[in-house]
Amino acid sequence: MSNISPAIMLVDDNHERAHSVCERLQAAGYTIVAQISSAEGLLFQVEKYRPDVVLIDIESPDRDILESLAIVNREAPTPVAMFSSHNSADFIGRAVESGVSAYMAEGITPERVAPAIEIAMAQFKSFQQLRQSLERTQQQLSDRKTIERAKGLLMAKKNLSEKDAHKILRNLAMSSNATMRAVAEQLIHYFQSEH
Repeated sequence: MSNISPAIMLVDDNHERAHSVCERLQAAGYTIVAQISSAEGLLFQVEKYRPDVVLIDIESPDRDILESLAIVNREAPTPVAMFSSHNSADFIGRAVESGVSAYMAEGITPERVAPAIEIAMAQFKSFQQLRQSLERTQQQLSDRKTIERAKGLLMAKKNLSEKDAHKILRNLAMSSNATMRAVAEQLIHYFQSEH
């Protein structure tokens, strides 16, 4: 575990248990930034308190909580550890799809919390890196497609070889201090406006 304890938001519909878990977490050095009793308005709460981890222990988690988590995952991605007595593969699968990083098919206890936090943070970090890598790859493919289209237009309109068309694009990018994609987009726009 790192030297700086993560800031925790606890979502628990059992007030006594929540109080006990918060006390144990604080005694273990964690900072509790918020303790709420339902996932209603979860995105607002996450944006307000900016927790490092959201811990959820709801007696009967339902579709609404999964929808709230999916919104948080899309709008303000945050590691989430869920404790639940639901141990059906279908529910666990939907929970993970909604953004749960660590799913514990047992109720929350102070002893289980620290490992769940570590697992949630590690899984979340791994997933975010994968997501960023995928986004970079998609961007590169999109860039390449645009550049190839511009090269094709240059080759057709100016009767150039692929090598010469690429050289022109590269030189234009360097001289205008722009990316190849930006130059390619300008050329595509220019050739389209000719019609």
